[in-house]
Amino acid sequence: MASIASTSVLFVTLLQYFLVIGTLNISVCNGDHGKKISTNNGDQHHSSPKHHGDKIDDDEGDDIHGLKMKNFYRKSCPNVDVEKIVESITWKNVGANPSLGAKLLRIHYHDCFVRGCDASLLLDPTTNEATQVEKEARPNLSLTGYEVIDEIKTRLEQECPGTVSCADIVALAARDGVSFQFQKQMWKVPLGRRDGRVSLASEALTDLPSASSNFTTLLRLFSRKGLDKVDLVALSGAHTIGIAHCGVISRRLFNFTGKGDTDPSIEPAYAEILKAKCTTNNKPSSGNIIEMDPNSSIAFDNHYYININEKKGVFQSDAALLTDSFSATLVKEFENGNAFLANFAKSMVNMGAMEVLTREDQGEIRKQCRFVN
Repeated sequence: MASIASTSVLFVTLLQYFLVIGTLNISVCNGDHGKKISTNNGDQHHSSPKHHGDKIDDDEGDDIHGLKMKNFYRKSCPNVDVEKIVESITWKNVGANPSLGAKLLRIHYHDCFVRGCDASLLLDPTTNEATQVEKEARPNLSLTGYEVIDEIKTRLEQECPGTVSCADIVALAARDGVSFQFQKQMWKVPLGRRDGRVSLASEALTDLPSASSNFTTLLRLFSRKGLDKVDLVALSGAHTIGIAHCGVISRRLFNFTGKGDTDPSIEPAYAEILKAKCTTNNKPSSGNIIEMDPNSSIAFDNHYYININEKKGVFQSDAALLTDSFSATLVKEFENGNAFLANFAKSMVNMGAMEVLTREDQGEIRKQCRFVN
């Protein structure tokens, strides 16, 4: 999922797709890497290097890097349904503003790729610190949706003070923002993250993949976080919802090699459509808005992969998925709604466990998500 700025109807067919996950077994094997993807919910999904072969089993409640797959807050908040509170507030907000689903998902992604999933992205700058925080880094300037996290945190502090971390709230809200259109939880979120105390804009600049990244760069950034090619392709599917500013693709459209040309990897007719949307008064306009998945920007579906195979990906990083043979195979496989949704769910669990803080000496439980205690 490349760094990008974050309406269309719910596709009934995708709901039908997801109902049969667990009964179908559509898989692709990669002879070079021995990875396998599947539409079932068992353990045939790829093994992320970060997990060293650990099995992720929602039903058994297995741990993953110190996070609990089930009942983490049962003892510390015995009379509070933490996940239900997060879901109800998230669904209320997404119902009123469908674009929030993409925004909450993007917050989670941008947080996890810098220092792991520790809510360091949420920290506001303070007057006594000269160093910029992550939120001030260029890739993060267009992020919105923080107010939903604040609303959830305020409610949970009322119900169970000093217990639920902002990092866990971010992970749950991202899941629930996507799940709203399906009206059910689309994956289990392991819990137990603690909040970080450090936030540096400089790290966001180096750790977040860019919309102009080639496949080698994307894979390097994902691999060093313990994610593999299946994670890379599956998580890129988050581009099926959300919008971007034309400035992100201006060079690709209007001056790709410095000669006033267009990236040849874009289907020519589609390139002209994008140019028209990104032009004002016959001049490129970086502030104009485009949908990342045209005519489907609030429906979480497999349309993104169909676009890529038609050479209609908005970003260079989208087109880059076709430049690796195994990745290209996955892009084709994920045109099937079953395969995409099942693997996206598993990859979100993998991403959500990256470099998490779980011990008391590693992090804290913030009272307010925007400030350290």
